[in-house]
Amino acid sequence: MNKKLIFLIVSAVFVLTSCSNNKDWAKKSDRPEYLHRTMKAITDRIVFDIFSPPVASRIYTYASVAAYEAGRFSDSTLVTLSGQLNGLGALPQPEAGKEYSFSLAATQALYTTGRTLIFSEDVLKNEYDEMMKSYKKESSMPSDVWKRSIAFGDSVAVAVLRWSSKDNYKQTRSFPKYTILSDEYSWKPTPPAYMDAIEPHWNKIRTFVLDSANQFRPAPPVSFSTKKGSDFYKLAEQVYQARINLTDEQKLIANFWDCNPFMMNVNGHVMFANKKISPGGHWINILTQVSKKEKLSTARSAEAYARVAVALFEGFVTCWDEKYRSKLIRPETYINQYIDENWVPLLQTPPFPEHTSGHSTISGSASVILEHYFGKDYAFTDSTETEFGIPVRSFKSFDAAAEEASMSRFYGGIHYIPALTEGLKMGREVGQFVSNQLKTRK
Repeated sequence: MNKKLIFLIVSAVFVLTSCSNNKDWAKKSDRPEYLHRTMKAITDRIVFDIFSPPVASRIYTYASVAAYEAGRFSDSTLVTLSGQLNGLGALPQPEAGKEYSFSLAATQALYTTGRTLIFSEDVLKNEYDEMMKSYKKESSMPSDVWKRSIAFGDSVAVAVLRWSSKDNYKQTRSFPKYTILSDEYSWKPTPPAYMDAIEPHWNKIRTFVLDSANQFRPAPPVSFSTKKGSDFYKLAEQVYQARINLTDEQKLIANFWDCNPFMMNVNGHVMFANKKISPGGHWINILTQVSKKEKLSTARSAEAYARVAVALFEGFVTCWDEKYRSKLIRPETYINQYIDENWVPLLQTPPFPEHTSGHSTISGSASVILEHYFGKDYAFTDSTETEFGIPVRSFKSFDAAAEEASMSRFYGGIHYIPALTEGLKMGREVGQFVSNQLKTRK
C-alpha cells in the first residue's frame, strides 16, 4: 500500500472520528442529573443558612425561572415567561448560528441565581465546581461550546437577578418587627425560643402571577372564645386530646412533614437549631424524585421546577397575607392558658400566627401543578426525609400527599382543623390559578 493511499485512509478515519465525536457531545449534552444535583445543592444551602419558608420559596422561584429561560431553547415547544410573570421583561437570547448546550446553560443559570440569593456562597461554589468537572468530562463538549453555554446561562441569571431586585424584598428587610398585641385572641411568641414573628410584611413582596397577595382569601377563623363548650374551645380541646392519643403512625406522619427550619433546642443557657428542609423544599424534592423517575429532559425538568416554584411562592404570599390579618393565637398558647399549662405539642410551634396553615396551603398549590404535569393518579414514593432519619413514605397521588401533609399539622399539635381545611382549599385555588395563567408550551 503506497504512502498516498495510507494518508487518505488515515485522513478519512480522522474525519469520521471527528464527526462521531461531534455527534457524541451533542447526544451527551442533555444532562438533567446536573440540574437536579444543583437544585439539591441549593436546597442544602437553604437548610444550612436557615432561611424561613417564604424566603426559601423566593429563592427557588427566581432560580427556577432562570434555569427555565436558559434551558427552554432545546425544546421548540417551550415559550418564554417574559410578559407573563409580573415585571419580567425581555431576556437574553442565544446567538444565531452558534452551538450551545442549553442543558449546561440551564444548570449554570440555576446555580448563579441560587448562589446570589443564599448566604453560604463559597460552599455552594466549591460543590458546583466539583460537579462541573464531572459534567465537562462526561459530556465531551467542545471548549468553545462549553464557554458559550456557561456565558449564556450567566447572562440569563443576571437578567433574572436584576428583575428580582425590584420585588420589594430588600425594602421589607428594614420594615418594623411585628408588634405583639395584649388581647387574648392574638398570636404570642411560643416556647422554647419565643422568637419574633417571621415575615410580617411578606404580603408586600411582588407576586409572580397573582394580582395581589389577597387575591385569594380563606374563610376567617372561628370566633374566639375561652368559654368551655364554645366552638373555639372545642377546636383547642380537639388538638389537646389528639396529642394525648396519638398513634405511632400519626407521630410518624407529623415528623415526616415537620419541615421546620426553626427547630430550636434549649439546654440551660445554650440555644441551637436543628436544621431541616422547608415545606417548599420538601415539595421541590418530590418533584426532583419524580422527574428522575420519568427521565425528563433538562428543559422539561426546568419547566416543572419553574411552575411548581411559582405555585409555592404564591401559596406562601397568600397564606402569610391571611396570617397577619387574622393574627390568631396558636393551640399551644391557648391550651396552656385555658386547658392544661403542662401540655406540649409533638412538633415545635413555628414563630408566626396560626390561620391558615402554611404547609397546607403550599401543599395544595404544589400538588395541583404536579397533578397537571404528571397525572391525577400518579403514585410515588418520597424519600425526602431519609437524610433526617425518617423513613420513606408512599402515596397514591400528589393530592393524597397534600392531604397527609395538611393533617400532619393537627397531629403535630400546631394547628386547629379549620386552618388545615381552609389552607388546603386556598392552596388548591392558587395552584389552579397559576396553572391556568402560566403558559410554558405553544
